[in-house]
Amino acid sequence: MTWRKSSYSTGTGNCVEIALTAHTTHVRDSKNPHAGAIAIPAPAWAEFLRATKAR
Repeated sequence: MTWRKSSYSTGTGNCVEIALTAHTTHVRDSKNPHAGAIAIPAPAWAEFLRATKAR
């Protein structure tokens, strides 16, 4: 998996990283990447993005 940081990330380290696969988006804390990640099904991630962009 290829991880990437949020484009809104600042130098403080308070951000998340995501990795996209065909059916899942994985999200982890960039400060502690070895602590694990959560896996979100692609339809739920798409809805999350839609809802946050609508605000």
